[in-house]
Amino acid sequence: MKKTVLVTGATRGIGRELVRQLTELGFSVFATGRDEALLESLRTETGCSGAIADLSDPAQVIEVYRQAASALGQVDILINNAGLNNRKAPVSEINLADWELQYAVNVRAPMLLSREAMREMGPRRRGHIVNVVSTIAKTSQPNYSIYSTMKYGFMGFTKCLIKEAREVNVKVTAVYPGGVDTDFRAEERPEYLSVESAARMIVHCITAPDDVVVHDITYRPMVESNF
Repeated sequence: MKKTVLVTGATRGIGRELVRQLTELGFSVFATGRDEALLESLRTETGCSGAIADLSDPAQVIEVYRQAASALGQVDILINNAGLNNRKAPVSEINLADWELQYAVNVRAPMLLSREAMREMGPRRRGHIVNVVSTIAKTSQPNYSIYSTMKYGFMGFTKCLIKEAREVNVKVTAVYPGGVDTDFRAEERPEYLSVESAARMIVHCITAPDDVVVHDITYRPMVESNF
């Protein structure tokens, strides 16, 4: 039987490439993102199913999990890939609205999705939750206080989830990619990781043998030294 996957943040960057690679390997994928045109083109390209969702809205977060479970039969693998860094600013210039938006997308949404997944995966004692964090959670940068705080929080949640999930035989993987050349940032960075390489490392964790769980994986481009 094909394994099923829910991928958030799937219309661009690492998420889009994950859908490509996973469908090529025979996984049944449900993709979600905010851009309807990009999602439709991804459906056409890969044959995945999917739905538009704004993960800053908790009701839509829960609904999109239910849509995925209905479309796929069940969610075997949840990949919390969606992330947002809409504001880089010194602490003295922090805007409360930016803080709350980043919290909603970077922390609350993956926590809610993980909760929904655990409610289904736990009783059947099988499943895999993959949380794409960031190496920013293992370092610090000026003007990144909002994003760093959210990713540190996401890392802490994932560490707790690993311990809870193993009691019901559910795998949890925390992924810490370094710089990736995507439109997540305005400037092109060809010296950074390609989306193909960044996604392949996540696929590597998902396709590990059944008796192996990768609890965390950190990888960076060779040029990166800010750690």
